[in-house]
Amino acid sequence: MTETIIFYMLSAVILLSALGVVLLPGLMHSALCLGLCLAGVAGIFASLGSDFIFAAQILVYVGGIAVLILFVVLLAANASEKMTRQISEAWLPSLLICSAFFWAFLKVTRYFSGLSAQTAPSPSVKAIAALLLGEYAVPFELISIVLLASMTGAVLFGRRKAE
Repeated sequence: MTETIIFYMLSAVILLSALGVVLLPGLMHSALCLGLCLAGVAGIFASLGSDFIFAAQILVYVGGIAVLILFVVLLAANASEKMTRQISEAWLPSLLICSAFFWAFLKVTRYFSGLSAQTAPSPSVKAIAALLLGEYAVPFELISIVLLASMTGAVLFGRRKAE
């Protein structure tokens, strides 16, 4: 019963903050709502007992939002670029597409509603850490180098536009 209440509370936080990302006019407020939305998703992973995905969600995605906020503050030239209209003129087709996806999601959810986990959740950090530090160590480090290079390129392109 407690898990159900926590799930619905986290779901409400996720949905309201996702609406804030789309509807708030300022980039800073939208980025903060995006961080809250991703933190709510991490809370759902924590409530499911998926400790590694919870930690990765917090470190990678919520930490990435903090970097995004820094880029907005440091690279945006003036205040008018930070306050832009978020809602497009094509909101009606977007609403129709979202309604179709929501209808399909409800159909799939009803189909799988009777299923539940057969075993209790168990920690998975040791198994994933053994893979990341063993067999997949080189690809993991190569991905971090590519991400660092792309972040450096974004800063350089942003500075060239400002000059």
